[in-house]
Amino acid sequence: MFQFQDFMKQKKLFVLAGEVSGDLHASGVLDALRNQYPDLDVFGTGGVKLRSLGARLLYDTDDLSVMGFVEVLRQAFFLRKVIGDLKDSVLREKPDVALLVDYPAMNLHMARFLKRNAIPVVYYISPKVWAWKEGRVMKMKRSIDRLLVIFNFEVEFFARHGMVAEYAGNPVVEELLHLDMQPRKQFLRRHAINDGSVLIGLLPGSRKQEISLIYPEMLEAARLLGERYDAVFLVGKASHVNHALFEAYERIPGVRLIECSAYEVMQYADAALVTSGTATLEALCFGLPMVVVYRTGWLNYVIGKRIVKLHNISLANIITKGLLSDEQTVPELIQHEASGERMCREVSFLIENPLRREEMRAALLDARAQLASSSPSQKAASVISHYFELEQTHGTDRQLSC
Repeated sequence: MFQFQDFMKQKKLFVLAGEVSGDLHASGVLDALRNQYPDLDVFGTGGVKLRSLGARLLYDTDDLSVMGFVEVLRQAFFLRKVIGDLKDSVLREKPDVALLVDYPAMNLHMARFLKRNAIPVVYYISPKVWAWKEGRVMKMKRSIDRLLVIFNFEVEFFARHGMVAEYAGNPVVEELLHLDMQPRKQFLRRHAINDGSVLIGLLPGSRKQEISLIYPEMLEAARLLGERYDAVFLVGKASHVNHALFEAYERIPGVRLIECSAYEVMQYADAALVTSGTATLEALCFGLPMVVVYRTGWLNYVIGKRIVKLHNISLANIITKGLLSDEQTVPELIQHEASGERMCREVSFLIENPLRREEMRAALLDARAQLASSSPSQKAASVISHYFELEQTHGTDRQLSC
């Protein structure tokens, strides 16, 4: 029977964020929840952001950030152990609600387990089933209680498959609203950069595999561009990445590299080379003229080529041109095309054609306006709060099982 003291019971939330971006987005939700539930107990996986908000992490994003089909297979034993440990923790801790953020390979598996154990599943930032493995939608319908998506077109996509998806707005747009960037002249003065220099951004990604495959080609492009222009290269390095990964490649005579944050690159660069991923969406929000690049192992590429049905890989093009369009707002250089020489050629075109840069900037900023929302973190927090209150009102006597 429901007792009054159940109203006073500490709420417990299970979170699974397997990547740096997921940790960032989940932290926004947790921050919003703390206003209503100051003593909320949170456990699961995440990174520095969630840990700073008091989450008890069984595994860190650094442990789980694996890129590519082949790499996932190589780490299969470890990932199975992670899943087993997470299931054990759920059975032991008995959370009231689960928040799953992106990271579909593990999260969809955990969603089924959570559903079997009558734990409400809130999935924030949908798997990109519109790009590949569309058949996963049926599994999602059976195991997810509330699906919160961050692109408008996803609502229509899931509706066609008989699944309700709620548009929460885009957390990237929300997070960028809180940035406090210094004026460009102050940035130039701080780094002793001549006012007439061309600033070219290099964003090589945050995973070891990306850096080792893409960054050397970016530096070759920098060498070639340095021969043509009075250029300074802004290198955006994620704070959590071991910077020794970069140092092995950075011995280029005559090329000036300035290490800064990814957001500083996006704010101040005249044009940039951007590794495909969340960074292209962030760069879109800044209206940064860019060339999107991507390289992976040959086997990963062959497998991906067979199963991904989109014409474009970058979120910048998908958002501005639509899911199935083969038109491009920003150039994409994939695999063998992502060579230093080709990168140099594409960036040179942007530098020498200011009208094209402004057209690209305008298209990207227009797309940003369409993504804007009041507060996706608050939306996700309110959904979780709804389940907390249901639990409080009705009580539960779940029998948890593997």
